[in-house]
Amino acid sequence: MKLLEGKTVLITGASRGIGRGIALVFARHGADVAFTYRSSEEQALALEKALQAEGVKAKAYRSDAADFEQSQQLVQEVLKEFGRLDVLINNAGITKDNLLLRMSEQDFDDVIRVNLKSVFNMTKAVIRPMMKQRAGSIINISSVVGIRGNAGQANYAASKAGIIGFSKSVAQELGSRNIRCNVVAPGFIETEMTAALDEKVLDEWKAQIPLRRTGKPADVANACLFLASDLSDYITGQVLTVDGGMLM
Repeated sequence: MKLLEGKTVLITGASRGIGRGIALVFARHGADVAFTYRSSEEQALALEKALQAEGVKAKAYRSDAADFEQSQQLVQEVLKEFGRLDVLINNAGITKDNLLLRMSEQDFDDVIRVNLKSVFNMTKAVIRPMMKQRAGSIINISSVVGIRGNAGQANYAASKAGIIGFSKSVAQELGSRNIRCNVVAPGFIETEMTAALDEKVLDEWKAQIPLRRTGKPADVANACLFLASDLSDYITGQVLTVDGGMLM
């Protein structure tokens, strides 16, 4: 059963990692996929081909979600190309970790701009077309760090906590128009970023997780699939942690 047949999704920052995993799962469930990338063109075009091989329409767009004007333009281009937009997944994000004592103002500002302002930019760009349709699902990717904090990640934690407050407000504002807004907060997920970690560090993380293993991008993608599909029609303003029980 294909849960997203006939729907169009836009995913930011999808050329690798969690975003790529979401795009692949959504394509397998029949969604047409538009996605953005900032620099890794080769990876983006490879993903575009992989998605098209699933028999859906797919297109990569080079666009910076942290730029307000680019976000507006991107959504107009997607609507022109695909005809409609049913699901937005705000996934673009960066880290610039350091203890607060050593963190520069630039590192704080950059993380807030890319991780949090991008969610404002993209949500602002899609709400009018979704209001016209009287339907839509917005899914914002936060993190368990946005719920519990993490030493050395004050900027990242602030950006991810901000996403939660923003999403709950959007859910209240747009619920009457049948537009839902939810948050997925991943825990320790295996991506290119975590692949560089020392084996000992990985083991320490796993010991804190009740399921005793790290997550895969597909685990996050499946949570997004549920929130994007009609199965979650009566769910909005919620935070779904995908963390193996870390925050229970």
